[in-house]
Amino acid sequence: MKNISKSFGSVKANDSIDFSVKKGEIHCLLGENGAGKSTLVKILFGLYNKDQGQIKINGREVAIKSPAAAIKEKMGMIHQHFMLVDRFSITENIIAGQEPTKVISLDKKKAEAEVKEISRNFGFELNPEALIENISVGEQQRVEILKALYREAEILILDEPTAVLTPQETEELFKIMQSLKKENKTIIFITHKLKETMEIADRITILRDGKKIETVEKSDTSPQKLANMMVGRDVLLNVEKDNKETGAEIFRLENLNYKNPISGLELKDISITFKKGEIVGLAGVEGNGQLELEEIIAGLKNPDRGEVYFNSQKITKLSTRKRRNMGLAHIPSDRNKRGLVGNFSLAKNILLGSEWNEQFKNKFAIDFDYLNNYTEKIVEQYDLRFSKKNSTAAELSGGNQQKLIIGRELSRGAEFILAAQPTRGVDIGAIEFIHSQLLKMRAESKALFLISAELDELMSLSDRILVIYEGEIVASGRSEEFNQEKLGLLMAGHSGEEE
Repeated sequence: MKNISKSFGSVKANDSIDFSVKKGEIHCLLGENGAGKSTLVKILFGLYNKDQGQIKINGREVAIKSPAAAIKEKMGMIHQHFMLVDRFSITENIIAGQEPTKVISLDKKKAEAEVKEISRNFGFELNPEALIENISVGEQQRVEILKALYREAEILILDEPTAVLTPQETEELFKIMQSLKKENKTIIFITHKLKETMEIADRITILRDGKKIETVEKSDTSPQKLANMMVGRDVLLNVEKDNKETGAEIFRLENLNYKNPISGLELKDISITFKKGEIVGLAGVEGNGQLELEEIIAGLKNPDRGEVYFNSQKITKLSTRKRRNMGLAHIPSDRNKRGLVGNFSLAKNILLGSEWNEQFKNKFAIDFDYLNNYTEKIVEQYDLRFSKKNSTAAELSGGNQQKLIIGRELSRGAEFILAAQPTRGVDIGAIEFIHSQLLKMRAESKALFLISAELDELMSLSDRILVIYEGEIVASGRSEEFNQEKLGLLMAGHSGEEE
C-alpha cells in the first residue's frame, strides 16, 4: 500500500501511509485505538474506498472497491466480531455464497468432504456438521479462518483476533497462524497487545494518529520501545503495587442465586466479601455470569435468592440511586449502553446519577456554573482530550470516553467501586492512567471489584482473584497463587491442576 490517505470529515484516519508485507510472513499492525489500523485494512479489503494512494499485490496494481474484489485477489478478513449464522452448521457457514451444486440443489456431501479436507490439511479439529451455536468462541474463529481458506485466500487479515479468547485458545490460534505461515500464507495481524506482538510477529508496523511511525523487525525491538512508539512518550508498562493491610469489610454478597430469563445462565450460591484497601479481581470467559453479577451489584437486577450488604446494611432491594448515594461507584462494562449519553455534553454526562444531589443544585434547578467548574476540574485531573469546547461524549475517542466515566465515578468519594472491564477497547496510554487511578483508590482504603477479560490486568492489580465458570465461583486465592495458564484452564472449566 503506497501513500494511502483516508479522511472522515475533518478527521484524517490515514495520512499518506506506506505499508508493505512480504509473502509468507506474519506482519503485525500495531497501534492505539484511533491510530488508523482498522481503516487501513478496511481499505485493503474493499470495505472503504481510499482518498488517495495505490495498492499492489505481487507487484501488480489492483483496484479493490469491494470485499468481493478483495476475495478475487485471494484475500480473506477475519473480523473481531464473527460473521457467522448461529443456526447454520460449520459447513453451511463456510460455503455460504460459494455452495457446490448438484444440478440445481446443494451437494451437501461434496461440501462436507471439502470442508473436512481443508480442516485436515491445516490441522483444524472441527466437526463439519456441528451448529455454530454449539461450538466455543475459539472454534468459531477457526470457522472464520476456514471460510477464507475455502475461498483460496493467500493473504489473511486478522482484526484483534484474541480479544474474545482464553489464553489456551490464543495459544491454539498462534499455532494455526504458524502452520498457515509454513504453507506460505501471508498474515496481517492487527492488535494493540504488546505481548502477543512479540510472540507471533515477524515484522511490526506501528501507526500513531493516522501516520506510520516505523516498521521494525521483531528481533530489533522490545515491548517498551513499541509502547513508546505507539504513544509517543515513555510509558510505564509494569504496575507498581504496594503491599497493604486490608481493613474492615465494606461490601458483601451472600449466597446469590439468579437465573437469566433470556440466556438461561444461572448464578449459583455466590458469596464474596470485599474489604477496605483491597482489589478483588474476577476472571472468566465472557458470558459466564459476569454481566449478571455486575447488574445485581449495581442494583439493575434483583437476585432470585441471596442478599447484598453495604457497610453491614442489607441493600438487596435498594435502587441504584440509593446505592450510589450510599457510596457505590459503577464503571460499567459497556460504556455506550450504560455509562454515557452520546449526544449529551461532557458536563451533563458528569452529572448523570447525581441529578438529585444537593451539591449540584441551586434551589430547585441544576447549578450549571458549579457543574461546569466541577467538570473542568475532572477534565484537567483525568487529562481528557477533545477537539472542541462543546464536544459531546460521542465525539470523544474510546479512551477519553472511558476516562470521562472513571473521572465521574471516582470523583464522588465512593467507598466501593465496581469496575467492570475498565480498560476495554482502551489504548495503552489510557490503560496506564486508569490503572494508576484504581490503585490510588486502593491506597485510599476503598474496596474495588475488578471484572476484567485481561488476565495481565487482573494479575497485576488484584490482591485476590476469583474465577467464574457457568455462573459458579470455581476458584479463589491470592493473585500470586495464579499464573496465566492456570487461570485459562479454570476459565475453560478445567481444574487448573495437572491431569
